[in-house]
Amino acid sequence: MALSSMTGFARGQGLTGAYAWSWEIKSVNAKGLDLRFRLPTGWDAVEVSARARAVEKISRGTVYATLAVERKGVLPTVKVNEPVLGAVLSTLKGLSGKVDAAPPSLDGILSLKGVIEVTEEDEREEDHRAAEAVIIGGFEEALTSLVAMRDAEGATLGRVLSTRLDEIAALTQRAERAPGRKPEAIRARLAEQVATLLSANERFDSDRLHQEAVLLAAKADIREELDRIASHVAQANKLLANGGAIGRKLDFLAQELHRESNTLTAKSNDVDLTNIGLELKGVVEQFREQVQNLE
Repeated sequence: MALSSMTGFARGQGLTGAYAWSWEIKSVNAKGLDLRFRLPTGWDAVEVSARARAVEKISRGTVYATLAVERKGVLPTVKVNEPVLGAVLSTLKGLSGKVDAAPPSLDGILSLKGVIEVTEEDEREEDHRAAEAVIIGGFEEALTSLVAMRDAEGATLGRVLSTRLDEIAALTQRAERAPGRKPEAIRARLAEQVATLLSANERFDSDRLHQEAVLLAAKADIREELDRIASHVAQANKLLANGGAIGRKLDFLAQELHRESNTLTAKSNDVDLTNIGLELKGVVEQFREQVQNLE
């Protein structure tokens, strides 16, 4: 299965009967699937079918879908609201002689709010329903374009993530081969530290000193961290190879890689290992950032 990004954009438009319509769909990162529709008045019925189609094709991300509909070629009807006009004329007649002003003009009266009503020809129910079906089909076409864009970006993300995993694996191997991890190097450092302690105070208990040395050696061992990092890298590569909606699983592995790289750096008592650990942390963070965009 292909990888998919959570970001994308698509637009679709068309004309059916007297209706001109257009869809604009965009998606961004999210923890789950959040569909948000913005529809003009009278077109709410479109959302149910459109939402069902979106759920079939998208499993994660916040999706914003905006519909615009306009009736073309429909002549407006102009009506005079007789009750409102009568009330206005009655009021003007009552004010006559009380206010020193020029007599009202016809255009002034007609410009008053509510006197003139401009309406469109009533639409037929069957025309509206037919337009809804076409608009839903248009949404599905735009949604297909959105998914194609998300898939294309997902393929790019997959290549980037594979590169980051290769870099993590290479740094792990460098840490594995670091001279500071060799037993003789560890023994030399411990011997130096013990000699320093003994020269400072000759009353150290030799048995207790031996125990402390063993604990220090165990604490400095990063064998487990290296093994876990290698395991996480193998699992991540397997997920990328299988594809699909793997964003959450990769995010979990990214957190584990981050934790192991932190522990490796903290346990290191060798300059070269510390530098490798810091570089490893940087690559893992880049991996984490890119995973956030994956479905």
